[in-house]
Amino acid sequence: MEHSPGSWLVEAASAAQQQGAGNLLRIVLIVMVVGCGLAAWFLLRGYKRDD
Repeated sequence: MEHSPGSWLVEAASAAQQQGAGNLLRIVLIVMVVGCGLAAWFLLRGYKRDD
């Protein structure tokens, strides 16, 4: 098998066309990050001191 400098780019482009759950994975990750932020805010707001 011969190696050409642009072959990795062609392979990456064809792999990007074949992926199916890319958008779903992005949505899941965004919801997870937002959920962790809200959970941290909810838990840490109890430690606020009102002197």
